[in-house]
Amino acid sequence: MRISCDLFCRVVDNLGDAAVCWRLARQLALEFGWRMRLWIDDPSPIDALAPDHASLPVDIRHWPDDFPDAEPARVVIEAFACELPPRYIERMAALPRAPVWINLEYLSAERWVPGCHGLPSPHPTLPLTKHFFFPGFAAGTGGLIRERDADFGPQGIGAALSISMFCYENPALPALLSAWAGGDEPVICRIADGLPRIQVASWLGEPFEPGAITRRGALQLAALPFVPQPDYDRLLGACDLNFVRGEDSFVRAQWARQPFVWQAYPQADGAHWPKIEAFLDLYGRALPGDRRAATADFHRAWNGQGDIAAAWPAFRAALPALADHTMPWAEEIASHGNLAENLVRFCAGRL
Repeated sequence: MRISCDLFCRVVDNLGDAAVCWRLARQLALEFGWRMRLWIDDPSPIDALAPDHASLPVDIRHWPDDFPDAEPARVVIEAFACELPPRYIERMAALPRAPVWINLEYLSAERWVPGCHGLPSPHPTLPLTKHFFFPGFAAGTGGLIRERDADFGPQGIGAALSISMFCYENPALPALLSAWAGGDEPVICRIADGLPRIQVASWLGEPFEPGAITRRGALQLAALPFVPQPDYDRLLGACDLNFVRGEDSFVRAQWARQPFVWQAYPQADGAHWPKIEAFLDLYGRALPGDRRAATADFHRAWNGQGDIAAAWPAFRAALPALADHTMPWAEEIASHGNLAENLVRFCAGRL
């Protein structure tokens, strides 16, 4: 019998939750034959991320405030603590055999993650148990999303330093653009649609619509249209350096096997900083000391702690070492299995 799965997702902001959930739903359906329903409160991002979704075996359902009386699936995934509808939980509890209930957590490299991965959390009043499932970079975690056909590694574009820019609103971006524009090295920067393009337009002091190409000094800027996930994945492999954000593009940049700079989702209480430092510690262990320090300093400056223009020269000098590091790093994180594969194995023992 094919395993049925309901995956619940709330689009908080910036499309990241939808991007991760769509990748996971698609992989579980195509590679493992699961019958997937993706319950999402705003389905519109899927149209942009995956224009071909109607041809794929994932049933996308709108998650309304007044949730319907739906029959629960055998596996229920609650993405990023989105909280299942009360009516649905009651239906789960009424089944002769409770579904496998998974709380898919946010990605982190923090040391405590392997110890919490897979832990059960009994419901306080109903005969149900939720299990925490943590994506991660180390053994003992759920691993990272990676499809079997995901191969968009280094391709190379040309002689100039080729950069892709995908970020949240970032106070460091104008100073970095000015440093590139005033430098001696030709730089081509491809700007993602949305917040990055709007911020670049402000720096330029003129409109910068999708498709536009403009130059300031040594810097050439190209405004990209919004592209589906597969096209963005290929862009990552075609650039010498990728600026990424959040979780989905962060993971894809590592499979692209090109140097990258990560902007964590900023939180007012500074809760994102332990995640940044934990990742920098893990990622930089195999780098030479000066290259490790340059990489960490640049990431910190990009996330708001430090002078981004002053950190650029040392980071630029570190790029060849980082390029050499990308392949063994990708092999290391792949050795722990991918998220969907580990999830299927975890659920199989509990169905």
